[in-house]
Amino acid sequence: MASERSAESFRARSIANPVAVVLVCAIGLTFLGLTILFSASVSLKQDPYFYLDKQVLGVVAAGMLCFLASRINLDYARRASVGVAAVALVLLVLVLIPHLGVSVKGSRRWLGYGVARLQVSEFAKLAMVFCMAHYLALNQTRIGDFKRGYLYPLGIIGAFTGLILLEPDFGTAALTLSVGLILLFLAGAKWRYVLPTIGLSAAAFAMLVANNPNRLRRFTAFMDVEGNRQGGTYQLYQSLEAFAAGGIGGAGLGQGRQQINFLPEAHTDFIFAVVGEELGMWFTLAVVAVFAVMFVAGLAHLRRAPNLFHFLLAAGCLLLMCLQSIINLGVVTGVLPTKGMSLPFISAGLSNLLLMGLLVGILLNTQRTWGRAGLRKGAGSMREVLA
Repeated sequence: MASERSAESFRARSIANPVAVVLVCAIGLTFLGLTILFSASVSLKQDPYFYLDKQVLGVVAAGMLCFLASRINLDYARRASVGVAAVALVLLVLVLIPHLGVSVKGSRRWLGYGVARLQVSEFAKLAMVFCMAHYLALNQTRIGDFKRGYLYPLGIIGAFTGLILLEPDFGTAALTLSVGLILLFLAGAKWRYVLPTIGLSAAAFAMLVANNPNRLRRFTAFMDVEGNRQGGTYQLYQSLEAFAAGGIGGAGLGQGRQQINFLPEAHTDFIFAVVGEELGMWFTLAVVAVFAVMFVAGLAHLRRAPNLFHFLLAAGCLLLMCLQSIINLGVVTGVLPTKGMSLPFISAGLSNLLLMGLLVGILLNTQRTWGRAGLRKGAGSMREVLA
């Protein structure tokens, strides 16, 4: 009887497991991505299965990485976090070197050859999260100190953000900066340090946009989408047209017209617009709701963190998934200026898909290990940190 009760209790805990909710949401979004990707990419190549085949291989690879990340010892991985961060920074430098970094549409973001290439900044974001979590946990008693608790970690964030800006990739740089500053605040950094940094960062980004004619033109065009629909906002205008054409019920899978070369990058950055046109308003709202559920479930999971390192690592993984989805959804719906950024789990693209597999795997890892007695008794539990 006791064993039956314990088995029932385990099943109940599994059902209520926040990370299980995150995993189910991620799988659902991935299958939606495969379905809509086939529809969005039919006319992009003579072989209608070209992008779908690549994405299926990417899903398999992401699943393998997810499993591996769920099984590693995070405390052992923590010991290598500084070295991993250093390697990531070196790779970000190599990307900028001509003939080493692959340039596409004026940006150097990839290493590789031909179709076999990886976007280094995707994995650099995770390296920064690991390094920040390690440093802040190591110095949690000095977080109130300006130099050790704020200036040094800000230097870590600045190194990653600055190199990504040089590619240039303003969207990923903004995401990296945002995640880093939020982790710094969650670790206990003072508002009087964080708020001026946010203001100075916003001013710096504004200056960079103002001094870049192409980006300034795109931003000013964003302020008048209708008036610039044949120029700087063509992509956004077609995206909004897709949502309008889809209406409530959608045109049906394969029946939308935006993927037929009307909407550039329909299979990557703007795939959410194809969802809106072919599946309708209710499906788009469901996608938004799924990301919201992932975030809330992730927050519930964070309450169980045994120490500051694990808390910040899990928080960073959750932020990388959810903030990126917010940026993409904001861009596609015209809330934010147009910026190329994948929709997690749904958009075509190997690098971001592999990163998402790693992030979900790390969250699964924390779910598996946080219940262990050794971690519960470890120094620096979240109850002690928040006390």
